[in-house]
Amino acid sequence: MKRFNLRALIFMALCCDFGLISKKLIGPAANIITEFLHIPGGIATSFSLMFLILAAWIVPLPGCACLMGTVQSLLALCFGMTGSMGILAPIGYILPGAAIDIILLIWRKTHPSPSLGIMLSSIAASVTACLMANFIVFRLPGLVLLLYICVAATSGAICSVLANVLVERLSPIIKLDAPPPLQDADTTIKLTGEGK
Repeated sequence: MKRFNLRALIFMALCCDFGLISKKLIGPAANIITEFLHIPGGIATSFSLMFLILAAWIVPLPGCACLMGTVQSLLALCFGMTGSMGILAPIGYILPGAAIDIILLIWRKTHPSPSLGIMLSSIAASVTACLMANFIVFRLPGLVLLLYICVAATSGAICSVLANVLVERLSPIIKLDAPPPLQDADTTIKLTGEGK
């Protein structure tokens, strides 16, 4: 963690908070769509996960999204924001974070551009969240579950467009501290005077 400056760590904490708050704020509007389609949700969750993706791309700490999902789950338990999952809510936060980390880890090694990687991670995280919610709570049958997954994937793709815009705007601001340069053996000997 010493390689990351205070600004980056505060940014990660803010993204955790924004993810929780935004889910509550846009929930009523998202419910209009999901109630019309007779599915449990998926839209508000995708918007919430966007903040984890945003932080995970800008601050490339291994396991960043999973760590933030864990923090979010603890906050949700403390504040009573677990929804219908109850005590199992951490699963619904941590596993989508793990999906984000896996997709972005693979993408960074092969592609420098974030656009498609952010979209894929957003879709994967949204689908993972809806599958976990269905497994734990809803137990929807075939066609309804398929519709639920499609709505989650579509909302994840739409939210990734906003995530890409935010990445472009915030990347120059949230910078990492460069690690201290390593000294070679000769320099170390000269500085300590052990070579005399």
